[in-house]
Amino acid sequence: MERIMLTQERLPALVDSLIIQGDAKIALPKLPDKSIQCCVTSPPYWSLRDYDIPGQIGLEPSVDQFINRLVEIFSEVKRVLRDDGVLWVNIGDAYTSGDRGYRAPDKKNPVRAMTFRPNTPEGLKPKDLIGLPWKLAFALQRDGWYLRSDIIWHKPNCMPESVKDRPTHSHEYLFLLSKSERYYYDYESIREENGRNKRTVWSIPTQAFKGAHFATFPTSLIEPCILAGSKPGDYVLDPFFGSGTVGVVCNKLNRQYVGIELNPDYVDIAVQRIQNFNYGTPIVAKVV
Repeated sequence: MERIMLTQERLPALVDSLIIQGDAKIALPKLPDKSIQCCVTSPPYWSLRDYDIPGQIGLEPSVDQFINRLVEIFSEVKRVLRDDGVLWVNIGDAYTSGDRGYRAPDKKNPVRAMTFRPNTPEGLKPKDLIGLPWKLAFALQRDGWYLRSDIIWHKPNCMPESVKDRPTHSHEYLFLLSKSERYYYDYESIREENGRNKRTVWSIPTQAFKGAHFATFPTSLIEPCILAGSKPGDYVLDPFFGSGTVGVVCNKLNRQYVGIELNPDYVDIAVQRIQNFNYGTPIVAKVV
């Protein structure tokens, strides 16, 4: 697979779907103003996974630093969104580490093991639920985003947990935010089967994808976001592209996409996955 070099300070226009290998903070400024209609993404969660790549988000020493990095990235997302554009952000919560510098392997979920974990955030106690989704949502609201809806992604096949002092976690949050007070939102396209307006609890099983990293979007979670937030032919952005689910769904729904991914291995996985759906080989650019 050939990678082109993205050397321009800013692209004059988007002409095709594109995967950019690089840091979102560096890659986003390459995109033209108001070129994207909809952004659907799931940033790395804080203190949950070590993807073992320099510059990764999620291992900041403090929650505030993590939130500030995301706000900075989403501020650039706001620049590239059209004035009537929308942002959908999926993010899960986390518990404090109790100042343990590691996470022991979980028999039912061995990938949760980590050799490094940040200390308990100031003002919180060991075993506290941090409230990360709402911390991010309120930070984005303060930064000028319109916070329009919180959606509960209920996971009926949630990952088992070896806990006996609280319920097993079986949901994550999905937030709908907009750049302006008035924005594009096609509610008709995502009506429920009985014809009523879409509700805020979405029961969608997680989807395993062999070969990808362990956190992948289910296509059924992001299809409503893309349908309601864009029109055929529009550009959809995912600044944390991962295994390329947004690209797969955009191709299926006749949208263009821009995916940004720091890890070159995940770029390869995304390209292969899109090819496997017979959508052709996407253009891949590397930030230099």
